[in-house]
Amino acid sequence: MAERWVEKNRTTLGEVMGRTLDQVTFLLPDGTEKDKYLLREPSAAAVLALTPDMQVIIATQYRPGPDEILYEMPGGFIEPGEDPAGAAARELLEETGYKGTIEFAGSCWDDARSNARRFGFVARDCVLVADQNLDPMEFVTVELVSIERFKEIVRKGLMTDVELAYRGLDHLGLLG
Repeated sequence: MAERWVEKNRTTLGEVMGRTLDQVTFLLPDGTEKDKYLLREPSAAAVLALTPDMQVIIATQYRPGPDEILYEMPGGFIEPGEDPAGAAARELLEETGYKGTIEFAGSCWDDARSNARRFGFVARDCVLVADQNLDPMEFVTVELVSIERFKEIVRKGLMTDVELAYRGLDHLGLLG
């Protein structure tokens, strides 16, 4: 039977790029104590963005963890005091130069060892209104792909934020 664990002790091991790694000692339901390593990190937003002719605006960039160039929906951390929809609109504009009408599509937990929530959005009728405004460590190529190509990318796991991509496709009624 699932029961909440009791936190006995927490030690911060380090912090980098807005993420903190903690070693946490828990008292488990069976009475034993175990250490777990947990991330404290900001929540994030990502957006499945569509042009008026239903092309998906997708970003590609190198990701050092998997050592691959991956497809991604525009997105990033939610800044302190910023709402998730505002973060999605900001990231879409910064990473791609596009702007559209933002709709909430759903959210999910990042993973079982993180406190971060990830928020998914759809942006309709996106038009190019500006140049990219990238952070110094971002080297993003913007591509327009068909809905069918986007679904293929998602199904093959060639991107990050697969869960949010599915949430966006479901929101649009395009999972079939």
